[in-house]
Amino acid sequence: MGDIAVDVRGEGPALLFLHGIGGNSRNWDAQLSHFADRYTAAAWDARGYGNSAGAVEGFEQFADDAAAVIAALGAPAHVVGLSMGGRIALDLVRRYPDCVRSLTLANTSAGSPETAAPEKVAAFLAVRLKPLVEDGLTPADIAETIVTGIAGPQISRQAREALLDSHRRLRTEGYVAAMRAVTGFSDFPDFETIAVPTLVLTASEDRVAPPAHAHLMAEQIPGARLVEIAGAGHIANLEAPAAFNAALGDFLEGLA
Repeated sequence: MGDIAVDVRGEGPALLFLHGIGGNSRNWDAQLSHFADRYTAAAWDARGYGNSAGAVEGFEQFADDAAAVIAALGAPAHVVGLSMGGRIALDLVRRYPDCVRSLTLANTSAGSPETAAPEKVAAFLAVRLKPLVEDGLTPADIAETIVTGIAGPQISRQAREALLDSHRRLRTEGYVAAMRAVTGFSDFPDFETIAVPTLVLTASEDRVAPPAHAHLMAEQIPGARLVEIAGAGHIANLEAPAAFNAALGDFLEGLA
């Protein structure tokens, strides 16, 4: 699909998965396998990630790319965004509302005054950006530190290895560009204006996007459903795939 690599499986209504800032399409393998019997289930490598070319030039480019992918899959799509992917999904529904059939916001802190506070942004960049641009390290060099900071205490060895692999695969140029784009963007829609069916997914051990903000989002988005996955950390789809798939499946089936 142009410069954007997409793993597509199955046939049916379009269901697009958008990974987080340290992710790639491989993060969604358990979801693609689970939903491919009912949907055209697709997971992208965002611009600058995995097999997708280049590096993002501004945060809005992510949603522009997502809209183009959805057009190729067959609009509108059920859109599932995790962490940074949730932020992209919110920008997508704001600027391309006709592309979105439903919205799932998973482990995301978009629109949170707490996570947007300058000291929080500085702390985020100190761990992720400074080692790469000032200290000459690679994403693989800091993978252990990042995964330790985002994983829940009950993460399995298999899920931890998948997260480490994901971060080791990051390309410095694309990762740095995404971090700068994400931390420099705040033009999200007012939650009260979101007019598509919405599922807000959070996890009890998520220290990056704490459940309190998910509860706030769900209260403000008209008709939103809230599900909290017990025991999982920030990458709930990898840490608790069965619970994640069940919550998403129940939500999607309720829209049929």
